[in-house]
Amino acid sequence: MSTKKIIALSAGLSQPSSTRLLTDRLVEATTRDLVGRGSFVEVEVVELRDLAHEVTDAMLTGFAPPALAEALEKVSSADGVIAVTPVFSSSYSGLFKSFVDVMDHKALTGTPVLIGATGGTARHSLALEYAVRPLFAYLQAVVVPTSVFAASEDWGEGDGTSTTLPERVTRAAGEFAELVARHEGALDDPFAAVVPFDEQLRRLAVGGDDPQP
Repeated sequence: MSTKKIIALSAGLSQPSSTRLLTDRLVEATTRDLVGRGSFVEVEVVELRDLAHEVTDAMLTGFAPPALAEALEKVSSADGVIAVTPVFSSSYSGLFKSFVDVMDHKALTGTPVLIGATGGTARHSLALEYAVRPLFAYLQAVVVPTSVFAASEDWGEGDGTSTTLPERVTRAAGEFAELVARHEGALDDPFAAVVPFDEQLRRLAVGGDDPQP
């Protein structure tokens, strides 16, 4: 069986936090689904609050301290990333965005990403679609169609009029697991074999690579 490496980023600022709780729910559901598909799963949860000082140093100096560099390497080599942020002022947290800012802009190219967020009210749920999803789309990640938002009331049993948090977690984790199961590392550069125009001119000048009649 293949081994799939999952990195989960939790941007909660308190301990314990609802953000970490949602992260753990998504990790558990994803692991269960991948194991059911015949994969071994290695999961590591990265608490961004523990890297806050290192992230600030990296933004100021342009160099990542060892702990942050290790976390960034794990993200870039993962088969899938779960990213969960609290919502402040209708958007992702500053810590969450700062961590993304110090990542290499190619680190998540072709990587499946499951996004989630927490907030006090469901009115903030659209932040996932107009803030978080575009952020990872810009990084050329493969963002799972279903995102998961957990408001304060979602941690109860639900009123039976809409899908419950466990149902949304299961659906999103299933979509994510399917992408992770097919992930084979970074995508090849489709332009890697293209000969630069100046090189083509040089070859013509010396009589090489003559066009066929």
